[in-house]
Amino acid sequence: MSLQVALTGINAASTELNSISNNIANNATTGFKKSRVEFSDVFAQSAFGSTGETTGGGVRVTNIRQEFAQGDMQFSGRNLDLAVEGLGMFRLDNNGSALYTRAGNFGMDREGYLVNSDGSKLTGFGVGENEEIQPIIEDLKMEFSDMKPKTTRNVEMLMNLDIKTDVLPPFDPTDSGTFNFSTSVTVYDSLGSSQIGNLYFKKDAPNTWSAYTYVDGVEVSQVGGDEIVFNNTGELETVNGTPDTTYTTNVFTPLSDAQPMDLTFDVSTLTQYDNSFGINRVVQDGYAAGRMEDFDVDGEGVIFGRFSNGQAKTMGQVTLTNFPNSGGLKQANTTTWMETFASGEAATGAPGSASLGKIQSGALEGSNVDLTKELVSMIGAQRSFQANAQVISTNDKITQTVINIRR
Repeated sequence: MSLQVALTGINAASTELNSISNNIANNATTGFKKSRVEFSDVFAQSAFGSTGETTGGGVRVTNIRQEFAQGDMQFSGRNLDLAVEGLGMFRLDNNGSALYTRAGNFGMDREGYLVNSDGSKLTGFGVGENEEIQPIIEDLKMEFSDMKPKTTRNVEMLMNLDIKTDVLPPFDPTDSGTFNFSTSVTVYDSLGSSQIGNLYFKKDAPNTWSAYTYVDGVEVSQVGGDEIVFNNTGELETVNGTPDTTYTTNVFTPLSDAQPMDLTFDVSTLTQYDNSFGINRVVQDGYAAGRMEDFDVDGEGVIFGRFSNGQAKTMGQVTLTNFPNSGGLKQANTTTWMETFASGEAATGAPGSASLGKIQSGALEGSNVDLTKELVSMIGAQRSFQANAQVISTNDKITQTVINIRR
């Protein structure tokens, strides 16, 4: 009997050593989760229950449990290296089967899909026609098509017109002595061609100004300019005789023969104070065509494409998945798992929502193996193996003694 008990001890120690060896071998594997061997007593029992004279039957391995504690964050600076800070796993599409992983070392295949080293595709939420995130799970794909240009429609101006300036003679754009201040803004037509818009401000009377707008040397403002009137506190009162805070140019055709366009100027923040002329902001809402140069992922998993025209475009959102019992997942390979009945149903959502963690771009989650602990555990398993082997050796000596008695 003691031989069988010792044999169970040797087998259990060997299993533990195998688990520790696997942990140590994968201490540098991205997203690896260490294993822990769990044991239980093998006890002897008759049909009428155990008795006080019954000894145990040895030990057996009841479970090899994987521990999903977070590994150390390792920063790489590569935008397709993703790490999860908190709960959740990346969801992968493996030819129609869902896999889950904490290893975020992704790349792109020739079609633009985001994939891991095994070719499984990273899934997430797609985008609609207006770049809004749509909560429908799909394979994430980078679109490299050029961004269409956007025609400038609105221009916002934040500036101050100095009240101390003099009233000047009739306006002439070629004579700087006929206007008090000027500035310029680049606007874009339907073809993405840039046009230079020049704005001239001329003081006509106390608190009354005229704004003249030219695009590539052609006047597009109304005849005599757009009238801007301030009150005694230096704030805007009327534009062209109305309390509106905007004025719109005449429709004009750009030099590039693009579609006819007009410009609406928002002057709600224009002021007339006893202070020097200053331009705080001139912003327009158009842009030229652009080609994607790079992309990045924010903490909520939203993927932004960065284009050569300075614009960004939402291209999808990486999702995370959590389980009621992550320990019940079935391991598919070293760093991917599959859903099982024991794990419970997958709960997939945007990073940062509910109990899900956030995503760190440019970083990877390392293995959660603690080498020091594993080496200490290895010593313990080795001693257990040696002790059980000693039991077999002792049992062999006892058996040999009995045999010698018969002789």
